Amino acid sequence: MDNPLVIVTGASRGIGAAIAQHLAEAGFTVACLSRSGALPTAPPELADRLIPYAVDVTNETAMRAVIEGAASGRPLAGIVNNAGQHTEAPSAELSIADWNAQIAINATAVLIGCQAAFPHLKAAGGLIVNIGSFFDKIGVKRNLAYCASKAAVGAITRVLAVEWARHAIAVLDVAPGYIVTDLNRDTVLEGPLRAYLEKRIPGGEPGTADDVGRLVASLYALNLSFLSGETIYIDGAQGVAH
Repeated sequence: MDNPLVIVTGASRGIGAAIAQHLAEAGFTVACLSRSGALPTAPPELADRLIPYAVDVTNETAMRAVIEGAASGRPLAGIVNNAGQHTEAPSAELSIADWNAQIAINATAVLIGCQAAFPHLKAAGGLIVNIGSFFDKIGVKRNLAYCASKAAVGAITRVLAVEWARHAIAVLDVAPGYIVTDLNRDTVLEGPLRAYLEKRIPGGEPGTADDVGRLVASLYALNLSFLSGETIYIDGAQGVAH
């Protein structure tokens, strides 16, 4: 592809910002979607490859319009559906409003992004990466909505991988474990959670946004079209540790 474009949602901060930066370093132009429209912090030499867009990823009409504009005049290599949120509450007290909000941003927005990108990918193929979580396979107290929404990401990934394979579109779910970002740094690196993670993560340390960014960028750079429908866990083996 000539000047290939990858769309990244939730790209202004955290994991999304790291993904955008590593994709730019790999030679891709990156459409950086976020509610604020802010660009991720990146070296000046990457500035020309990062294009900001302000959009609510749960708004189907707005997402289709933004992706249509971003992909106009340049080949679309894929989309990374990263935007999401994490809230928790006792399951017996979880309001339906809070449940719906979590499902909307973590799961429905993934489907919206995939559907909006599909018309631009089906002619030449491409790669969709959905950002899930290793919480998709475990039971975590006070995390009913989050766990369910991330399990849905895996299901969406598998179905689309099977259905869109004939268009040479690969679909993957990258599922991080505990990752240090600017949003959770104090919580993850200090106090009770830190002590817990030292015991539960076999290597004793949480991952970084940079770890996830490098993984996602490598998937685009490698262009392994036969790798599709899988959930790739990047959790330091915590999810399989006994």
